[in-house]
Amino acid sequence: MNDASPHQIFVYEHKASRLELFIRIIYWIAIGIVAWVYGLIAMICLVLQWFFILILGHRQQGLSDFAKGYFEYIVSRMPYLYFMTDVRPQVFPDPVKIYRGEG
Repeated sequence: MNDASPHQIFVYEHKASRLELFIRIIYWIAIGIVAWVYGLIAMICLVLQWFFILILGHRQQGLSDFAKGYFEYIVSRMPYLYFMTDVRPQVFPDPVKIYRGEG
């Protein structure tokens, strides 16, 4: 039973493919390389953001958006990387929205 709502990305799937288990290793490597480079640039953006806030007293939108994009990239790949689904995500970043739950 799949009880996914539009705002829920971590759901239980009973069926699993053995072939996908081996393909997943290649995807781990590819996603890991992209995430490492993306994370390195995001960390530089956060350090720049820190100086931007220290000197000017406010945040810079582009730096925040880049860091948010990295967070969304990582979170949207977690279900596949942690064996929760066999649905393969794209290796490169794509538009994803992570929402705060209501209530």
